[in-house]
Amino acid sequence: MTQIANQRALSARDLIVRSPELFRGLPKKLRGLYRVAQQRKNPVNNLASCFELAASKFPDNIAVMFEGQSLSYSDFNRKANQIAHYLEGTGTVKGDTIVVMMENRVELLLCVVALAKLGAIAALINTSQRGNVLEHSIRLVSPKRIIVGEELFDACMAVESALPDGDQSVLWVADKATNDTPKNAYDLMAVAGNQSEQNLPHSEHIRANDPLCYFYTSGTTGLPKAAILTNGRYMKAYGGIGEACIQLRSDDRVYVPLPFYHATAMVVAWSSIVSSGATLVLVRKFSASKYWHDVVSQGVTALCYIGELCRYLVAQAPSDIERENKVRVMFGNGLRPEIWREFKQRFDIDRVHEFYGSSEGNVGFMNVLNLDNTVGFSPVPYAIVQYDLDAEEARRFSNGYMRKVSRGEAGLLLGEINEKSPFDGYTEPEKTEKTILRNVFKQGDAWFNTGDMMRDLGFRHAQFVDRLGDTFRWKGENVSTTEVENVLGQYSGVIDAIVYGVEIPKTNGRAGMAALRFESGQSFDGRALYEYLQAHVPDYAIPHFIRLVDEVESTGTHKYKKAPLKKDAYDPQACGSKVFVRLPKQSNFEELTQSLYLDIMSSKHSF
Repeated sequence: MTQIANQRALSARDLIVRSPELFRGLPKKLRGLYRVAQQRKNPVNNLASCFELAASKFPDNIAVMFEGQSLSYSDFNRKANQIAHYLEGTGTVKGDTIVVMMENRVELLLCVVALAKLGAIAALINTSQRGNVLEHSIRLVSPKRIIVGEELFDACMAVESALPDGDQSVLWVADKATNDTPKNAYDLMAVAGNQSEQNLPHSEHIRANDPLCYFYTSGTTGLPKAAILTNGRYMKAYGGIGEACIQLRSDDRVYVPLPFYHATAMVVAWSSIVSSGATLVLVRKFSASKYWHDVVSQGVTALCYIGELCRYLVAQAPSDIERENKVRVMFGNGLRPEIWREFKQRFDIDRVHEFYGSSEGNVGFMNVLNLDNTVGFSPVPYAIVQYDLDAEEARRFSNGYMRKVSRGEAGLLLGEINEKSPFDGYTEPEKTEKTILRNVFKQGDAWFNTGDMMRDLGFRHAQFVDRLGDTFRWKGENVSTTEVENVLGQYSGVIDAIVYGVEIPKTNGRAGMAALRFESGQSFDGRALYEYLQAHVPDYAIPHFIRLVDEVESTGTHKYKKAPLKKDAYDPQACGSKVFVRLPKQSNFEELTQSLYLDIMSSKHSF
């Protein structure tokens, strides 16, 4: 991989210095690890029983704060029970799939807990989905009914043909407006309001391997896949991350501006909060300009993050209010080495518990020791193997097997599939099989292919490097797009930097290209940008093409959408905006005209 932000391997001294972290809250750590190990035998082995336990231990603690409202754990549990009793009365049983389509708000969480109490499966729809993609996601899970928020009802009705049939199959949840309930739907909160508030007995019959919810992940065809999350994997987050690692206090307030249709918020953050009886401070969407005002005014003491969020916050001008925060711990994934220490120092946050995991994966890492620039330690069987970027596959040697990388090297992360680390996969068996590598180290073994490049730091610790789809090979070297993006993101005036590989005729591999969005009024200086890059990255990692954009497309978790940019490549006509090129042996980016583009396509320039 590139040498940009290359984290050195860990030494024994690093672990000794941080060893006191192992003993911090040791009884709770041991309880969490025991819960993970005994999840299949423990009666508290599912989301429903976890929440009922919290309601009995912390009845008066605030469970959630949202837009000026708050609910205690006992009140939240009673409302979830009412919804569960109503759904049971309409024929919802264990194993049924119910689509839930709502923005971040209290009712979304109530519905998930209610369904969990019945053993039903919540299919959590990405709120940005529309049209064919939304129709595909609904049909994919064959739901018995759908629960949709008022704010998304029109989008849902636009794909009415995909909705389940039958009485009370569409349940509507009011939002801010005072509109009457649509004629073809039932007001869920109204019809559930007169139901029993008592716990249901069903949670006693839910097992660790029973599905809890479906998360939609991006598929190779452009249409989402539904990844299965079981109650057992929820318990691994509850015990392994919440109790054994982060260890929130019951008086903590945790700010989560991430979408709850993704596992970082729904599973990692919420399970950690519930495990300690802490308070979830919920907002609909992330806002960099409002972030620290929310954190300070709501008395927040803990943050859940993703890397893109941290990048946006660092890019904001320093303010007085950010220095008033009382945050003592943050946890999440994707915090890049280039801003790790800057973020901690600027916002005065001592503990950063980075983790690694995916909605569907069977391998996870957690930064238990509060080390910098690492996703931490993994207790489950995994391997980081050599990867051939030219062939875009793990490298197999003459004996037919793969080899692990050496300490300090990067490779493809695999998670061993066994009884203790099962791979639950997707709702489509063929999609599940495509992500499994077999006969990796011996005949008959099976490993989950994460599709992620990781660096082996030693002592079972690792550093996330990049998604393999965003890593390309150029001039015989491997280039990490994320690492180059971090360097470009620190260039004067750059708001967004998106790096990807593009093909040039009669060359091997892919040349680097960057789409840049500058601050308004900022002029582009091709020579100055080249000199900056030359000082910060190896020559082979400097992009050959620069595209200026006025806006960028991103997903609900603020990840850039690169596919349209890759499709346009560096064709000026396709891009519809200015494109610049660094020709061979040149130290400047000059504007790429259509004539020059045709010269490149006809190989008149030797890259």
